Amino acid sequence: MTKTTYDVIIVGGSYSGLSAAMSLGRALRQVLVLDDGKPCNQQTPHSHNFLTHDGETPQHIAAIAREQVSRYETIRFYKGRATEAKKTAGNFEIKTDDGSVFTARRLLFATGLKDNFPDNNGFAACWGISVLHCPYCHGYEVKGQPTGIIANGDVAFHYAQLIFNWTKKLTIYTNGKSTLTEIQEQRIKSNSIAIIEKEIASLEHEQGKLKKIVFQDQSSVPLQVVYFRPEFTQNCPLPETLGCEINEIGLLKVDSSFKTTIEGVYASGDCCSMRTVSVAVATGTQAGAFINNDLVTEDFVKW
Repeated sequence: MTKTTYDVIIVGGSYSGLSAAMSLGRALRQVLVLDDGKPCNQQTPHSHNFLTHDGETPQHIAAIAREQVSRYETIRFYKGRATEAKKTAGNFEIKTDDGSVFTARRLLFATGLKDNFPDNNGFAACWGISVLHCPYCHGYEVKGQPTGIIANGDVAFHYAQLIFNWTKKLTIYTNGKSTLTEIQEQRIKSNSIAIIEKEIASLEHEQGKLKKIVFQDQSSVPLQVVYFRPEFTQNCPLPETLGCEINEIGLLKVDSSFKTTIEGVYASGDCCSMRTVSVAVATGTQAGAFINNDLVTEDFVKW
């Protein structure tokens, strides 16, 4: 039995991976899309700030995308998690969790990020529903509401400046002693934004909808929406095992053509850029085109 070598294996079949697949499928490329069916925004109720799909559920957008990409006969889908990646003679090899092995001339990682939530109860359950990270994605829907910012130091100050555009009813919860500078505190307080330094015990909620912040001293404050930026890591460790570099904020380092620091390996979407659906789609389209350009340049020389 002849073993298929694809032009491109795309690891990650959400918005960016599917967008890249469409770009490559339209370029007649043999493409394999590997995906485990667990997108990071699976519990987010609505996606916003994406033309033609504003307010739709992430699942609906992804389903339409997959159906449209499936129309291209050179694209194959495989459900599974990529567990190993290595460079072979002129190609790349990907192994999945069920032991299957696939090879390709190029790799694209559209694998997103993994959010690491604090141990406090409620953060993960509320994430994307009432604990938000991006006002461009969700701020309009909660504009003017009493809103909390769970952050400290420079992050808290930046959030205060940013969110103040959507609501003036702001409170910063530093979850411990404030690390804001004196000047930052003065500017925050001059805009009637309170700073609460109590340590947070948990977020009380009902099915992800925040009801109150509960502090370690057992006091609490009713609140329906907060902004919070969790620490994150790469959702897939394989780019790093191949030698791809990570930048200072934890994203895969790519150039203007979405090449990583390893020749033949590309990245798009959240794992290397701004976290929003529209950007994921755009970077996927661009990465697909750049990969195809890379392949046609190589093949034209061979021919």
